[in-house]
Amino acid sequence: MRSPVHGTARLLSGAGLAAALLLPAAPAHALAPSVLPAADGQGQRLPGMPAMLDADAGQTACTPASGEKAKKQDWSRQRLDLDRLHRHGTGAGVTVALIDTGVVAGATGLDGRVTAQGAAGVDCVGHGTFLAGLIAGDGGGTPGLAGVAPRARILALRGTDERGRADADLVAEAVRDATRAEAGVIAIAVALPRRDAGLSSAVAEARRAGAVVLAAATPAPPSRGAGDEIPARTYWPAGEPGVLSVADMLPNGARPDGSLRTGGIDLAAPGAGVVSGGPRGDGHYLGGGASVATAYAAGAAAVVRAAHPGASPAVVTRRLTATAYPGDVPQLDPYAAVTAVLGDAAGATGGRAGSDPVSLRDTSAADRATGRATLFVLLGSAAVLCVLWAAFAVPRARARGWRAAGAGEPDRG
Repeated sequence: MRSPVHGTARLLSGAGLAAALLLPAAPAHALAPSVLPAADGQGQRLPGMPAMLDADAGQTACTPASGEKAKKQDWSRQRLDLDRLHRHGTGAGVTVALIDTGVVAGATGLDGRVTAQGAAGVDCVGHGTFLAGLIAGDGGGTPGLAGVAPRARILALRGTDERGRADADLVAEAVRDATRAEAGVIAIAVALPRRDAGLSSAVAEARRAGAVVLAAATPAPPSRGAGDEIPARTYWPAGEPGVLSVADMLPNGARPDGSLRTGGIDLAAPGAGVVSGGPRGDGHYLGGGASVATAYAAGAAAVVRAAHPGASPAVVTRRLTATAYPGDVPQLDPYAAVTAVLGDAAGATGGRAGSDPVSLRDTSAADRATGRATLFVLLGSAAVLCVLWAAFAVPRARARGWRAAGAGEPDRG
């Protein structure tokens, strides 16, 4: 099912990058600023984006606007090589249905490309708007913080109540709405502990209609006492047949400490210390979890669908999994997913057989020009060295009468 692609991992260097990245879900009023390690070693403080609001705090205020803005591209976008990816595709023409807490249509970086259905136009928690920025945001005034598919459209659908608590009936109805809207990609950012017949039916219908369906492999880990152990289990709808189950990872490819255990994960993507915007203001937040990873994978699916419009959902899924960087869980590589040449068997059947060959091609004229320039520099350097060697060696050879170095004086008889 999972076939590695030959290549090198784009792991970030820098001391302490993996430290303090994971942000557990917490009530909005209890969030303290978190530190985002910067490339220059100077920490940058950003507030955390909660996955849900405190259910026991009465009329809890919505997540407040952030007064802080990120100054640099975060590790996750560097790891996914989005600058390079965007030379090959931006997801134009593809609609991604995002099922979460809602999305504010006029949020910074999303204006004009969001359609919100029903209550999904209001996002008190802010989590859905945060994820929408990772999928299709243009970065606002910070181009380095664009999403994976900055020209895709977002169909916002509510799969939770206004405080972010997931509900199987709401998720099932949202999936049906996404199917009726003919969304090319359906990203389900919530995870439920029990299978629901209505949700299973809705997901199966969406797949038959031609949508690529992705879901968070686990929910955000709950607060629990020291020593508490939550057994491994399957979460839904990530466990449904044909659904791409996505988990979160740290820069080193490992899952964050405290992550809920589950099986059947298809793909891992950055899901800790990730930067995006929110529904209010133009500031930035930090977020993490499998929902964040799912947003990144959904954006990649949108770019693949735009770049390969004739590909079936199974082939799009195959591209995402077969080109993933090998690890305990294959790690998302959007650039490879778009530019890979899949084996004939995968292309013909839409299957995921791990034995199918995968090769990469670089279709970028800019990349080819870079290769030619490198060759010219090497040739030029060699020519300069030859000239310098000649300038040094020729006079010495002439002085020796063109005899080899170390030869004795000629016999003059």
